[in-house]
Amino acid sequence: MKTLLKKYGHIWAMGYGFIYLPWFLYLERTVVRDYAVMHVRLDDRIPFNEYFVIPYLLWFLYVAGTLVYFFFASKHEYYRLCTFLFTGMTVSLLVCTFFPNGTDLRVPVDSHKNFCSFLVSLVHTADTSTNVFPSIHVYNSLGVHAAIMKSTVLQEKTGMRRFSFLLMAAICLSTMFLKQHSVMDVMGAMILAYVVYPFVYGEDYARSRRLVQRKVLS
Repeated sequence: MKTLLKKYGHIWAMGYGFIYLPWFLYLERTVVRDYAVMHVRLDDRIPFNEYFVIPYLLWFLYVAGTLVYFFFASKHEYYRLCTFLFTGMTVSLLVCTFFPNGTDLRVPVDSHKNFCSFLVSLVHTADTSTNVFPSIHVYNSLGVHAAIMKSTVLQEKTGMRRFSFLLMAAICLSTMFLKQHSVMDVMGAMILAYVVYPFVYGEDYARSRRLVQRKVLS
């Protein structure tokens, strides 16, 4: 047991879930009216497309799978990804706490039309149309892709890096084509990622990455 704790003690970072989930669920229960509606004219030009539910749901596997991979492959890169994700998720919760927000974009969905429509109806049932700015779906997708692109253990995996970009882009688009998020939510997530990125993957990261590479080579 001591050996396992020493080897995988960095699992403690996942304890953030005990902060995030209760806080998010509280907002889901309490932000039900008198919130700012995130809606711009461009949203009305984006058509609803139920097939985008596939990349939208793949987001869960994309984020969780990458975290699990780095957990076992590189403690250093695992901590960096956790820092990026959890920083943005906390900022998002703070924004939604002090600036309650939501959308009015959802359209009626016939759950019997096809399987993807059925999945969309499940998403609508499980998730409210509030607490949307900035979009965590978009922010976390950007963070995961950044982690993959910056990874030393994946630098030779060209196919995986390209696939990550395509999936990241599809997930970001899915939030708008499913009418889950406004363009404003997506832009807010991109700006937040842009601000957080240099603190996590800036010069300090470059120096620590070089140190890791030297240890591996020595």
